[in-house]
Amino acid sequence: MMEKPPHIVAIIQARMGSSRLPGKILLDIAGLPMLARVVERVRRAETIDEVVVATTVEREDDVVAQYCQDQGYPYIRGDNLDVLKRYWQAAQTFKADIIVRITADCPLMDPRVVDRTVNAFLSSYPKAQFGTDRGLDQIRRTYPIGMDVEVMTYDALNMAYHEAKEAYQREHVTPFLYEVIGCFDKTSVDAEGDYGSQRWAVDTPEDLAFVREIYARLAEKENFGFEDVISLLEREPALLEINAQITQKDMHDVG
Repeated sequence: MMEKPPHIVAIIQARMGSSRLPGKILLDIAGLPMLARVVERVRRAETIDEVVVATTVEREDDVVAQYCQDQGYPYIRGDNLDVLKRYWQAAQTFKADIIVRITADCPLMDPRVVDRTVNAFLSSYPKAQFGTDRGLDQIRRTYPIGMDVEVMTYDALNMAYHEAKEAYQREHVTPFLYEVIGCFDKTSVDAEGDYGSQRWAVDTPEDLAFVREIYARLAEKENFGFEDVISLLEREPALLEINAQITQKDMHDVG
């Protein structure tokens, strides 16, 4: 009897309460809210069985829940700052064997990068319990900020949920899994080039302006991806100056 393949669920964390750009996940990008851009891109990944939005129980996120309901996006509501608990609850609710963590402020997410990261993980599964495309040391990344994909088994997520004690480990979901040593194997993938200093995530008005420029310039190319954006930026490097001065939050920042 063939063993049942693991149920792979992408969980996209999404909330309106961004400190630097409030309400960003529903701001317009080329005619659609940013959240829709992320969900629809991740849905095109061939390795993903189900895409779920994990928002909060805060009143300000009622609009997120309503939008998901209107669009037919599966969703769950959970703790605002204990995002690790929110992921754990989502994984349980949707019976995930493998969880793919995506954030809703990454509207340039490429489903092929998702597949590459997940497939690298699956090639070592079940020995591997955690995988990433951002570097296992969380310092040296080759993909841009905003192309982050993290993959973990339910067992690894469950361990983090029960053992992670620090506030930053709870809010940022995966630090415990990077930091834990010797419990299980981990996988990582690198881009074919070093683009780790580039910002493709949306945390500030400058980031939003950058992403809107990318969408405007690639409007005629259906389902453009990572390589298309890289080619555009090589042709028009001045675009990178739009948000070059923005600093990325440290993983130890909370609140």
